Amino acid sequence: MEIDTAYGEEIAAADEGCCTPKRGIPGRSTPPPPPRKKPLRVSAGKREPPKNGYFQPPDLEQLFVVRPRPEACA
Repeated sequence: MEIDTAYGEEIAAADEGCCTPKRGIPGRSTPPPPPRKKPLRVSAGKREPPKNGYFQPPDLEQLFVVRPRPEACA
C-alpha cells in the first residue's frame, strides 16, 4: 500500500502492522577506571620568608579601619 503526503511524495506503508524489534539489548560494559591521583610534591613544606622582607604599604591600615555606621532615624 502507498500513502500520498502533502508534498506529492509517496511512502510505502508496511501491511505487517506493529512488531517487536528482533535485536537484543547489549550487555553492560565495565566502566573505565578512576583517574589516578597526582603525586604529592616533596617541596610543599614550609617556605622561608623573603630576604627583603614583606612589602608593607603605608595606607594598609586604612583598608581595615572599621568606620561607624550611621544610625537609622526612628
